[in-house]
Order: sequence, then structure tokens, then C-alpha cells
Amino acid sequence: MAEKKVALNLIRNIGIIAHIDAGKTTTTEAILYRTGLSHKIGEVHSGDTTTDWMEQERERGITITSAAVTCFWKDHKINIIDTPGHIDFTAEVERSLRVLDGAVVVFDGKMGVEAQSETVWRQASKYGVPRICFINKINQIGGDFYKSLDSIHGRLTKNALPIHLPIGFEKNINGVVDLIDMKAYIYDDFADHELKVAEIPADMVEKAQNARNLLVEKAVEYDDELFERYLEKGEESISIDELKGALRKAVLSGEFFLVAGGDGRGVIVEKVLDLVNEYLPSPEDIKEVWGTNPKNGDEIKRDLTTSEPLSALAFKIATDPFVGKLIFIRVYSGKLTSGATILNATTGDKERIGRIVRMHADKREEISEIEAGDIAAVVGLKNTATGTTLCDPAHPIQLESITFVDPPVSIAVEPKTKSDQEKMGVALQRLTEEDPTFRVHTNEETGQTILQGMGELHLEIYIDRMKREFGVEANTGEPQVAFRESIKGTSDVQGKYIKQSGGRGQYGDVWIKFEPNEAGKGFEFVDAVKGGVVPQEYRSAVKNGVQETLNNGVIAGYPVVDVKATLHDGSYHDVDSSELAFKMAASIATKDGIKQATPVLLEPVMKIVIITPEDFMGDVIGDLNSRRGRIDEMEDLMGGAKQITGFVPLASMFGYTNDLRSMSQGRAASSMELSHYEEVPPNIAADIIEKRSAK
Repeated sequence: MAEKKVALNLIRNIGIIAHIDAGKTTTTEAILYRTGLSHKIGEVHSGDTTTDWMEQERERGITITSAAVTCFWKDHKINIIDTPGHIDFTAEVERSLRVLDGAVVVFDGKMGVEAQSETVWRQASKYGVPRICFINKINQIGGDFYKSLDSIHGRLTKNALPIHLPIGFEKNINGVVDLIDMKAYIYDDFADHELKVAEIPADMVEKAQNARNLLVEKAVEYDDELFERYLEKGEESISIDELKGALRKAVLSGEFFLVAGGDGRGVIVEKVLDLVNEYLPSPEDIKEVWGTNPKNGDEIKRDLTTSEPLSALAFKIATDPFVGKLIFIRVYSGKLTSGATILNATTGDKERIGRIVRMHADKREEISEIEAGDIAAVVGLKNTATGTTLCDPAHPIQLESITFVDPPVSIAVEPKTKSDQEKMGVALQRLTEEDPTFRVHTNEETGQTILQGMGELHLEIYIDRMKREFGVEANTGEPQVAFRESIKGTSDVQGKYIKQSGGRGQYGDVWIKFEPNEAGKGFEFVDAVKGGVVPQEYRSAVKNGVQETLNNGVIAGYPVVDVKATLHDGSYHDVDSSELAFKMAASIATKDGIKQATPVLLEPVMKIVIITPEDFMGDVIGDLNSRRGRIDEMEDLMGGAKQITGFVPLASMFGYTNDLRSMSQGRAASSMELSHYEEVPPNIAADIIEKRSAK
């Protein structure tokens, strides 16, 4: 069906990001209600929200998968992605921020900046996403706009200033003072149909004027002409439109953030929508995107217009029970039409677009085309994964993909029956296509299927989805830690493979130096061969031989990471040398070289943030110490709570959420994310190796 065309400068692609339970989904619900997309505001605890549409989300009251919705506000088209707050689903935030132009960061006004608030803030900064801040729940007991603003200043950035000031305190809040037009926007009840314009309350006039002065001072820093005029003639010389223009420049710089506050369920979100329209970027503000030519690696620029050749990024894959595989894409240049043939720049294959659909959470509206700057989903692509570039076959381009951390937790699953086994293969293929941090492999020794994920909840959700969506009954083992191996020393070894059995033989001979690589850098292969002692055509086989052998370490069979291998010498035979022979020689060298380079066992260490009432501090810290944890810092939070930040090995943290509830009468909460890998203490490493050998 034809869709209303909207100019590029009137499109907003935004994400709603926050710590778990700050009110992202509820705020999104209110936006959909206020923009006329839904007839009532769904509630998370009732399980009837638009964007939390999965059964697992409604049962748990959390967002698991990012949902896309499109709404219209004052002639602007706003594509919104409501993202998860739980750390196990951080990949959903990562891939959403990669394609979004702006974001609204929601804070719980009773808690201020929380652990996951910091994580999503870092992710937005990584992708250079301009954002505005919305302090939610300030109308609830313990809600405090100004204390929350202080926590933003203390823990995220000093460069954040209010554009609205709340009128009233806690349950008496009934509107905001807008510091741009210096008017009050009030309501009798948060669910009112419209805001009423009024004069600023007398007891707030001075406070509002002081806050406006600060805002003007900051705004003129981003506009040289206004800055000079401000110094000469003062604040009165700057019109409202000029002030808005300067503030928009400030926000688009990604270095300055406007702050609003209110009840995310209510009419006040209309003021947030106005901020989205006025201050967050349109695709036109982004102007251009850079990529590489997949044929020769040359850099290519694409302007974000419909006249340029097509370039688009697939940022999310979802399985839809009615249409099959849905690929969510952001179009950067050109236009995509249903039925068109496009190039998958990542694989080099050509594919045909089936249908194009505009998504409203789990509902679809079919459209005929999608233009530069827009977000939609396509049906009919077979080999497209998260991070794939789709482009015009005549003008290939490879856009920057999306990187994800390796999942640190694994669990073994076994199908209960033969028919479950067949269904499980299909289910796992579909689910791993959807989520790049959910991975599957088979343990060659035991034949077991191993699932890897970001945490216990992450794996629990996918096992539940296998059962509900694909009808797979499976037995699961205990969660396991994804250990790694590495080396502390260096070695220089020869690997020689000679096989003679009548006819043409096999001959490969290499000298490889092994040394530790920078932590987190992974495997690096250096070709330092001088002359032709190892012919060029065999060197990639040497690299492959080393890489494949590193997948099974020498201590306990775990993958070996952070190793630098330098091929510097060797010899070959004119007749008997082959790729296979050099691959085998490299494998022999790797096994010997790792053994001689002081191999060590590494374990994932999690950064943990615990928020607890002061009464339970001693128990929580004592318990962390017993789990080999180390405390990094402790600080006071709003509402008398304490925050403990520390680092603790993942191996000792399974079931921690329940243990923490027990020791704090259900009043403490925690979140964990993978921080780094570090060496396992020798006595614990010995136990791990012994258990691994017994299997």
C-alpha cells in the first residue's frame, strides 16, 4: 500500500534506552497513546503493553527483544525502538544504537543513574548518538528530579542541563516550566487529554530564570555569532528560534544533553515528543555514511539521499510465525522497492526482496518501498545476518558491521526424543540467526549440543522459546563457564609434516614463534618469511592450521586466545608440498609451541553492581568475598541505599540472584556484565582441569 511521504528532515529514528525498570516501555506506551497509535496505555505489570509482545516478556515484566514502532507527531514521523534494560540482552541495545540517529535516555527518578544506565550511556557514546534525558517517576514517593540530575552530573556528564523544571514535588507534581518560552504547562491529572498553558508559579520564577540563564550560556557556546551578540547585548537579544537553533547544534554535537522530567505514563510525554522533534537529529543532519568497496577495500562515501545508490544495514533478525524470517533494516541511501534484486555485500550473493513491512511491535503493515533515512523490515532474504550490508548490485558498498562480545556462559541440552532432535536443529538455527550473542556448537568428545549466552536468564529465555515456539522438549545441564586458555611466555618451534606412501608424498616445514598478545586482542598472525622458503600460496594454509589448532587448548581443551604467531622460516619440496601438508605442519608447531610457552587457564570476570539497603551491607560484602570477589568502590545512593561495585569470577556467581534475595529479604538487586578474562589461581585451575579430564 502507498504510504504518506515524509521529508527527510521530518524523520526521527530514536531509541528508548535505560536501566531495567526505569520505565522505558511505559514511556513508549504513553507516546503511542498520545500519538494516536493505541487507544489505551498498556501496563507492564498487566502484560498488555504494545512493545513487550513476547509471552516471556509479559510473564516477567521485562523487555527482552527490541521492538520497533512508527508514530507521527506534529508532521514528524518517529521510528522508535524500545530496547531491553537487562544486561543479558545488551546486544539488542548495541545493534539498535548502531542504526539510530538519536536516543531518549530514561532514568528512574527514585534511583537516579543506575548500573545499566551507565552501560547504555557508554554504548550511545561509542556510536556517537545524540540524546536527551527524561527523568521518570518523579511523581512517586522518593522521586526527586534535582537529586537525579545531580547523579547524572556525578556519574555520566556535567554537560547536562534542564530544559523543563517540574512544578510541585512527588505526588503533587502537576506540570513543568518550559525554560525556552518561560511558560508553565500544567495538568489536573497525569492522564489529561491536553496540557494547559499557564503563568510560571510565583515561587518558581527566580529558579526558572536562573536555570534559563545557564541554558542560554551553554547554547551560545555552539554558535559564534550568537556568542558575540550575547556578550555585547545580553540574553534579551536572542530570540526563541535562535536559542532553539543553538541548543539543537549543542545536542547534535553529542557532547551536550537536555534534561526533562515527569510521569512517563502521562500527558507530559507530549513535551518529550516536542523535544525529540526539535532537538534530536533527522537523517538529513547525519548527511553521509562511509563504507568500503568489497572488491578492493577502497573507502566510499554515500550521501543520505534517495538519489544515491542503495545502501542499507540489516541490524536485527526476527522469526515471525506468519511471514517467516523478518530482517529489520535501516536504509542509508537510495530506496528499496519490494521485488527488487539487491546485493548482499557481506556474502557477495544477490537476493530478491519479497515484501517490505512497517512494523508496529509484532504487527505488520505492508508498504511498497522504503527510502533513505527510514527503518522497516523485509521478508524473503535467506542469507542475511545481523550486520549485513544490502546494496545496489551495480554500486557495491560494505558498511561498518556490528561487533558483539563472546558469550561467557554455556549449558548442555539434549532433546528428549528423536522427533525433538529434528525440531531442535531447526529451532536453534532460527534462534542463532536472531541473536549474535546466542551461539551453538557440538562438543566433539561427548556429542552434546552446547548453548552459549550472556547469562543464566539469557539461556533460560531461549530454552523456553524452543519449547513454546518450536515444540522442543529438552533436558538441560547445569550452566557452565566458558573458560579460555592463553600463554604467558614465548616459544619458537618447528613443525614438520612428512608423509611418503608411494606416489606423491606430503611435505611441509615451518618455524613459528608464539608470544602473548595484548589482552582482548585475540589471535594475530604475522607473516615474516623472507625469500621463498615458504611459498606465498601456502602461507594462508599455515595461518588456518594455527587458528584451527588454537580452538582446542593444551591444558583442558578450551580455546586459546590472545596469542601472536609469527611465521618466520621453513622449507618446501617442489613436488610433495601442498596446502594440506603446510596446514598439518602448522598444527604440529602450534601444539608444541603452546605447551612450551607457559600456558595458563583464564576465566571470565564479571563487573557486578549491587544496590542494597545499608542493613545488609555486611552480609553482601562477606558473601562476595567468599566468592573470590573484590570490591572496587562503595557509594551512597538516593533513598538511603548503598551501591557496591566489584569484580567477581563468573564461576562462583551461578544462582546469585536468588542468594542475594535471601540474604536481603528481597530488598537488594544486582546486575552483572562481562568485564575481562584473567588467570585462574593455580589451586582452582587444577580442580577445573581434573574435572574436565574426568569428562
